[in-house]
Amino acid sequence: MRCILYYRFVSEMKKIAWIFMAAVAAGGIATACAQQGKGGRPAPAAVADIPEAAPPVFVPDLPKELTFAGEKVPVQYAEVREALEREMTVTMFMHSRTLRTLRLTTRYFPVIEPIMKKYGIPEDFKYLCMAESGLDPNTVSPVGASGLWQIMPSAAKDYGVETGSNVDLRFNVEIATEAACKYLRDAYKRYGSWTMAAASYNAGQAGVSRRMDIQGVKSYYDLFLPDETMRYVYRILSFKLLTENPQKYGYHLRRKDYFPAFENYKKVTISEQNIDWSAFAAKHGTNYKTLRILNPWIRSYEYANKGGTDYTVMVPTEGFRENGK
Repeated sequence: MRCILYYRFVSEMKKIAWIFMAAVAAGGIATACAQQGKGGRPAPAAVADIPEAAPPVFVPDLPKELTFAGEKVPVQYAEVREALEREMTVTMFMHSRTLRTLRLTTRYFPVIEPIMKKYGIPEDFKYLCMAESGLDPNTVSPVGASGLWQIMPSAAKDYGVETGSNVDLRFNVEIATEAACKYLRDAYKRYGSWTMAAASYNAGQAGVSRRMDIQGVKSYYDLFLPDETMRYVYRILSFKLLTENPQKYGYHLRRKDYFPAFENYKKVTISEQNIDWSAFAAKHGTNYKTLRILNPWIRSYEYANKGGTDYTVMVPTEGFRENGK
């Protein structure tokens, strides 16, 4: 008897559930119909303007005028605005990566800006560095580009940067910046345009020049390029806009949130053969881990250094680990 009553109860509950689901579906259909505009298309949910307390997801307003390295960005063109919006939203909503990149600006901009100035490279190219590596000097791409400026082995060879499994100076921020500046300076001499120089940093000068010759145009914004390069300058511009006004795009960083530049260290030159980096670190009152933080170009525990090459090593001094600088 209990079983019969139980199954009757279950049967009744199933009927009630079906009735409820049918009612919800009908309500949903009615709601959808009510939202349809002319032509039967659903009217999009929209707000008149972005409220002061901006929601977590929104399409950013673009500036009416914009430049890169002193060269005008033609934001009057629809495809330019759409391309920039695309990269802005990608950069804005990769929250953890973008947030860390912004925090690292105060650590690495003071290092790379004076070098760029020395070579006559416009300051906007520091945003290229953000787009390339997220300002992480340990970055390695799937195709072998390495360091803060993501220098390929072939480019490193062209500009005299040592690479290898034990020592790789592409991971040395100062040396890599020197090489990147030399490349950009040479590219500018070739194209007469900093924007085209930036594009060639991604696609290579040969690839860019060949497409310019075929298409008969000289402006980056008129040139059809591989998708990655078509997006590249806009990605750089997205970091420029975010860095100059992070609050506008939803990033509220306090002064204490920015990482400090490295200050508590001394430079030691080493040229001996058969270097044991752990022993070197211990000799200078530190450890291998801390040595690698300051010198990411050290890529192994030991180095034969058969040629007796001089290397300048940053060695932490008092307060480095405690203060992170």
